[in-house]
Amino acid sequence: MSVTEGPAARLQTLFEGHRLTPTQRRIAHSMVRRAADVPFLSSVELAELAGVSQPSVTRFAVALGFDGYPALRRHLREVAPSERTAVSQQYNAYQQAVEAEIENLRHLAEVLADPEPVRRAGRLLAASRPLPVLGLRAAASQAYGFSYFAAKVHPDIRLLDEGGSMLQDRIDAAVRAGATALLCFALPRHPKEVLDALVHAKSVGLTVVTVADSAFAPVAKTSDLLLPAAVGTGLAFDTACAPMLLGRVLLEAMCDDLPDAQARLEEFDAGAVARGLFVE
Repeated sequence: MSVTEGPAARLQTLFEGHRLTPTQRRIAHSMVRRAADVPFLSSVELAELAGVSQPSVTRFAVALGFDGYPALRRHLREVAPSERTAVSQQYNAYQQAVEAEIENLRHLAEVLADPEPVRRAGRLLAASRPLPVLGLRAAASQAYGFSYFAAKVHPDIRLLDEGGSMLQDRIDAAVRAGATALLCFALPRHPKEVLDALVHAKSVGLTVVTVADSAFAPVAKTSDLLLPAAVGTGLAFDTACAPMLLGRVLLEAMCDDLPDAQARLEEFDAGAVARGLFVE
């Protein structure tokens, strides 16, 4: 399978250029998350998956230029005639989950074929002093991982991985200290508190850069620059290999715009040796 032939990539291409309502964006988001299964779902099943009404699915198909949902499903089956069957015959459930994550990484590789959005994000993050990094619930580990490494090269990283009434206070404090941008990791299920925090961040002048599971995620409308990286849904709990990798790519782009990044890394390594931090 080539990089451009993945089901998630095909769906993203299908949706591009269409002005979708919030309900239709929700359907699109659900379809991207279950890209391999969508050609085999009925309109009722898709409606249940997206949490919308069956007529909403029909209107969504018409908005994409099809006569109705059956025509949309036929189109999806024609462009991916037997992927699901072939995969299910070759792999057990655990292997299918891994294959789905591999497909997510292929899709991420396709997105990164145009490096300018990531480079722009890197410039924004590097210029923000301090840089608040937001991630709640399922996305908290992504925010922590980014912050852990970013702190080695950026002079002031502020991790926001706990919600509550003080979250907006901490965003305000970052702005008072000079922050110009906020990085958000947003993964399903999307907490309302994240949306509220991003609305507040924009209201106080921060540029919001978001890593989300889909360009149609609920946080899209509250983000100035959204970078999509799909999550895996084949297991009881979502897997997030692509968002994690995209976070590391963002780190690389940020380092490119931090002239003293290499010096900071060398300083850390020297200190680690002197302190005997690592066994190797």
